[in-house]
Amino acid sequence: MTFTKTSQKFGQWADSRANTVFGLGFSSEQQLTKFAEKFQEVKEAARLARDKSQEKIETSSNHSQASSINGTDDEKASCAGPANTHLKSENDKLKIALTQSAANVKKWEIELQTLRESNARLTTALQDSAASVEQWKRQFTLCRDENDRLRNKIDELEEQCSEINREKEKNTQLKRRIEELELELREKETELIDLRKQSEIIPQLMSECEYVSEKLETAERDNQNLEDKVRSLKTDIEESRYRQRHLKVELKSFLEVLDGKIDDLHDFRRGLSKLGADN
Repeated sequence: MTFTKTSQKFGQWADSRANTVFGLGFSSEQQLTKFAEKFQEVKEAARLARDKSQEKIETSSNHSQASSINGTDDEKASCAGPANTHLKSENDKLKIALTQSAANVKKWEIELQTLRESNARLTTALQDSAASVEQWKRQFTLCRDENDRLRNKIDELEEQCSEINREKEKNTQLKRRIEELELELREKETELIDLRKQSEIIPQLMSECEYVSEKLETAERDNQNLEDKVRSLKTDIEESRYRQRHLKVELKSFLEVLDGKIDDLHDFRRGLSKLGADN
């Protein structure tokens, strides 16, 4: 039999004499590798034991034939005594080895039977596991359908909750608006009370207004007089500025004439100095 890895965590082997395929699953790839190595060791050990047993049986048969031939010769020749003793001891050793080999073969047959029984149990467990897998698949399908139905129900409930939240938000906004309107109403009522109080002092305010109007008319007349005076002063200022500009022009002309006279006087003085130097 040969153990074959069919996946990372599953292996199988076939028994051609029993026409049966055995499979075994593992929790990890390391365990699968260890099992495959141990399977190969057991297989190799069984083969070696079978070969040794066969060799010992053949050797024992050959020695038995040789012993019978030598026994006949010993009867004919009395000088072969030591050789017979050696052959008997060798024959005894072979019998012991044959007995041990038979015991080993028996032990391997028992272990083989145990392995077959274990494989049968594993096969049954695998079939039960396959049935359980099918059952779990059906249950998984049912659970998945139930989950989808619950998800749809949850979506519907969430949508309803969203609508409820929107209604609550609208109600909250309406409450805030009502509170704002009530506050404005109270403010208007306060303003109305103030206006009523003010209406009681309107006659007094009217008299004061008339008094202020008279004072305003007097102030306007005074203001008009002041404006007239200001316009008169502006006219005087403009005339004064005009006279100042005129005086500046005349003064400039006078200065220019004075500069000419001073230049003539300097020329005259230089001429007098020159005449005095000549005399």
